[in-house]
Amino acid sequence: MTERSERGADPAEPPGRAGHVDPATQAFVAHRNLLFTVAYEMLGSAADAEDVLQETWLRWADVDLGTVREERAYLVRIVTRQALDRLRALGRRRESYVGPWLPEPLLTAPDVAEDVELAESVSMAMLLVLETLQPTERAVFVLREVFGLDYDEIAEAVGRSPSAVRQIAYRARAHVAARRPRGTASPAETRAALQAFQRAVETGDLQSLLDVLAPDVVALSDGGGIRHALLRPVVGIDNVARLLAVGWWTRDAERSVELVQINGGPGLLVRVDGEIDGVVAVRVENGYVTGAYHVRNPEKLSRVERETAVTR
Repeated sequence: MTERSERGADPAEPPGRAGHVDPATQAFVAHRNLLFTVAYEMLGSAADAEDVLQETWLRWADVDLGTVREERAYLVRIVTRQALDRLRALGRRRESYVGPWLPEPLLTAPDVAEDVELAESVSMAMLLVLETLQPTERAVFVLREVFGLDYDEIAEAVGRSPSAVRQIAYRARAHVAARRPRGTASPAETRAALQAFQRAVETGDLQSLLDVLAPDVVALSDGGGIRHALLRPVVGIDNVARLLAVGWWTRDAERSVELVQINGGPGLLVRVDGEIDGVVAVRVENGYVTGAYHVRNPEKLSRVERETAVTR
């Protein structure tokens, strides 16, 4: 096999099993988890992030490494450009999405929660905030606030001048600050809120759950037109209580609910008749649930059975 054909292989399965791994593959694999995290935070979709990584690999394999000063920065630049192209295309697709669109949940390792900034950046609540940014604003915010790139590096990645990137970053920070959760919830507070959800699902007793819902709580569910889900947000504790009373989950079936790590924090994995039926994540502010997110679209549940590595 030639080096050229090796480089065209899937980088998740590095070539050179006889003992040699070419430098391009070695660099890509070394930074793969970082590149996935950049793409995922920009897109909110693991499937699309993986496609972007494949496109990034194909472009990286054609690069003359002798011209590359810093491999990490170069790879981040490629993945950002590919993610921006895909994000603009996805914006058009999501306009015709059936019901609310929620990010694709990831089962993450417990140690992700130890990096508070990373855990917040991949949380369902923050990814929904990032959805309200324009594509370039989202890229600049992610690269600057999450990954700490300098303005010159970001400018090369998004095709703007450093001064323009500074203005975009300022605008994006203000936008996110106005919409991010008010008051950081500890993992223990989030876990307690989810345990109330768990008891409600398993026993039908809603009182402990109602005790932790904020008056202006918003419930969203995503079935993608494939599974039954809410077609629009349900707002307010009374409306959410009625929704829960009539059954957010299938009642005439054997249900199990497991507390797991979803997107860097506590979440619920719901099974019906032994099959994964959905994932529940919450946004907790000042001890109360202000957002409840229920993902049922089966096309978005492939990443909740095994851990996905995210890193900075």
